[in-house]
Amino acid sequence: MAGEFPALRANEYRDAWCGQVLPDRVDSGVRVAGWVHRRRDHGGLIFIDLRDRTGLIQLVFDPDDTSGPAFELGHKLRAEDVLSATGQVVRRSDETVNPKMATGEVEIRVKDAELLADSETPPFEIESFSGEVSEEMRLRYRYLDLRRDRMREAIELRHRVTRAMREFLSGEGFLEIETPVLTRSTPEGARDFLVPSRLRRGSFFALPQSPQLFKQLLMVGGFERYFQIARCFRDEDSRADRQLDFTQLDIEMSFVNVDDIIDMNERMLAAVLAEGGVQVELPMRRIPYDEAITRYGTDKPDLRFGLELVEVTDVFRESEFKAFRGAIEGGAMVRALNAGTREMSRSDLDGLVSDAQELGAKGLVWAVVEGDGWRSPVAKFLSEAEISAANEALGASEGAVLLLVADEPLLSAEVLGELRRRLGGRLGLIEEGANELLWVVDWPLLEWAHDEERWDPHNHPFTSPAGEFDPDDPGAARAKAYDVVWNGWEIGGGSIRISDPDVQRKVFATIGIDEAQAEERFGFLLDALRFGAPPHGGIAYGLDRIVALLTRAESIRDVIAFPKSASGVDPLTAAPAPVDERQLRELGIAVRGGGPRREADGES
Repeated sequence: MAGEFPALRANEYRDAWCGQVLPDRVDSGVRVAGWVHRRRDHGGLIFIDLRDRTGLIQLVFDPDDTSGPAFELGHKLRAEDVLSATGQVVRRSDETVNPKMATGEVEIRVKDAELLADSETPPFEIESFSGEVSEEMRLRYRYLDLRRDRMREAIELRHRVTRAMREFLSGEGFLEIETPVLTRSTPEGARDFLVPSRLRRGSFFALPQSPQLFKQLLMVGGFERYFQIARCFRDEDSRADRQLDFTQLDIEMSFVNVDDIIDMNERMLAAVLAEGGVQVELPMRRIPYDEAITRYGTDKPDLRFGLELVEVTDVFRESEFKAFRGAIEGGAMVRALNAGTREMSRSDLDGLVSDAQELGAKGLVWAVVEGDGWRSPVAKFLSEAEISAANEALGASEGAVLLLVADEPLLSAEVLGELRRRLGGRLGLIEEGANELLWVVDWPLLEWAHDEERWDPHNHPFTSPAGEFDPDDPGAARAKAYDVVWNGWEIGGGSIRISDPDVQRKVFATIGIDEAQAEERFGFLLDALRFGAPPHGGIAYGLDRIVALLTRAESIRDVIAFPKSASGVDPLTAAPAPVDERQLRELGIAVRGGGPRREADGES
């Protein structure tokens, strides 16, 4: 790591990085600066490990070498004090060499030192990364948390990843172009963050959920190859892989088809992930959406382990087991999962039933294969022929644990798919260090929103249909869409866009956006498409997710310098927070709910 840093221009604080004080500098004078990592007092000698971004170097305060004031300072130093020290680099004795440190063969015999800033006792230890420190505490004192090796390494890797993205795309003829952060509200599925306009009271800007429409306009504008490391904003609940404000790599290309985009992106992924030591085998595997749902119960399957889903509806279609037969007659599908031969307690198996119900299923049937039958709470309701047929369909042998769900077709797949994901971790089925990247392709264009009884875009309403779009049969339409999935995380998604204004209007109408609404909300896009829009498409990657996967972090919060907490607040700055009444009056805004009503200038 130290080798990546340029030589320093000498000043009154330092002339070398701590991590670059190596054996080739023995017998030379050096001046270093940084934070006191740890202090050890060995009688007459004081040892200080000094830390900067590049690493650690051991300082030795010896009364025979160190000036009186500096030696006295050595006695007073505490962890996280900021120090500048001057001395001579010497080789350590063989018995004191520290092979765990890059600088472990040498040390600096301090001649003079200056305390640049003293530190109060930190609320947690910097040198360790103990799980005993709560995330709330880490985020409250994020500037201290960032001093830890694990956080520093994550942020440095993030820099190298973004640099690799820029270098690759620039080499492919892409231009990095900024798009507006204050724009019009065009909801894309999540809620917008709204920004009130002071100059136009009652009107609002929105922070972009993505640069989607602007990058399409850039293609109409003739730039042909665009990218941006873009900040995006979505007012949605936080999760391990989501933040209110996040960073994405945004890409758009003209005169391309799906294969062109996938080819370029595979080569980029290979270059980018190599920064984190991950080798990408090309070409990457492609799985159609329907196959992903059928075999893995999810559109972001983790292929590092097996446990594929199997449909066994026909096995139980005439069953005397009323829960299955009745569900099937009502349009349900019975899916099953062979979790393999393993020992699981009754409480573990019943726990899976609770998990399935938590995920929305009406229930779950478990069974353990014993001889020609099953050990299961429902075995007495099933015939030998049904059990035998199910075992054959699942490839189940003695001792195999089977899980079955009878429910709506998509729900049964999703529930078993999530149980499959959880079992992969719980049962230790994932090989350490394994990586599996794939494309999920051939998506449905639209999906039926049962609660609202209307069609919704599966991705966004600007995705191009594959072939002719028939408004009378929207459920049959497929999309020229593709997602990149890595170890069960979606890290990127994109599509070929609609470049024909007539097709765009048909899609809008099908999802309930009438002509007037289309003109009001998207008139600028429809106008642009009338002036010669080339065939174009692109993709957007979650930068935070990519770095989290490279570092094996459990949450993207561990690879963002200043993230929001899981509850969507910033413990460091206490945001979001009320604003001054004067600001509200200037904007003509009244705040209602969550506390006393406040109105500005009598306007609501």
